[in-house]
Amino acid sequence: MEKRQQEIRIVIVDDHQLFREGVKRILEMESDFRVIGEGSDGEEAYRLAEEHKPDVILMDINMPNVNGVSAAEHVISVSPDTRVIILSIHDDEGYVYRTLRSGASGYLLKEMGTNDLVEAVRVVAGGGAYIHPKVTGKLIEEFRRLSEQEGVAERTFAAEDSEPVDPKVIESLTRREREVLQLMAEGKSNRAIGEFLFISEKTVKNHVSSILQKLSVQDRTQAVVISIKNGWVKL
Repeated sequence: MEKRQQEIRIVIVDDHQLFREGVKRILEMESDFRVIGEGSDGEEAYRLAEEHKPDVILMDINMPNVNGVSAAEHVISVSPDTRVIILSIHDDEGYVYRTLRSGASGYLLKEMGTNDLVEAVRVVAGGGAYIHPKVTGKLIEEFRRLSEQEGVAERTFAAEDSEPVDPKVIESLTRREREVLQLMAEGKSNRAIGEFLFISEKTVKNHVSSILQKLSVQDRTQAVVISIKNGWVKL
């Protein structure tokens, strides 16, 4: 008998109803996604988190009364197992750092594609982190700048608590996987990587999964950070 996928319970909080409805339609096309609540501001996010204890809350960064960053901190305090993904129109790395410091596990631009949205929910629900590919490049540039200032960047990514990486790990990657890793570090999405390398998006996803497994990390952001620290990619 085929094993049934575990259901991912989701709450959407955004003050624009049409946007909320669009996101809901996309998510409910996935058989294992279930939207169990909707809200329009940070205060409703508190209530929904406490009442439903969802797996994931998708929340706008700019909302009336209480913004998404402040709301994320409270949501996590009342429902520690709930993972928060912030939705934003801002691609500035400063917003991303504020989001990560709030305890959120994801940062998506509202110009995201359907695949990005679905992938982000799955990654975050599974315990990983997801940052929209478009802002990854800017974030990595900031990481490089901060890494020259008393290890601030390392603390930001909690890298100081991680185990040292065996330099031979990079040798386990195939030539194609190294190319994909380089393009990931440049902030390209799976689709953009596929177009650049003339391979299908599905093939790119397979390469990314293999890279994460070989580097022993949960998500692409961790893979990129480790690769930069070890000089495996060029920026």
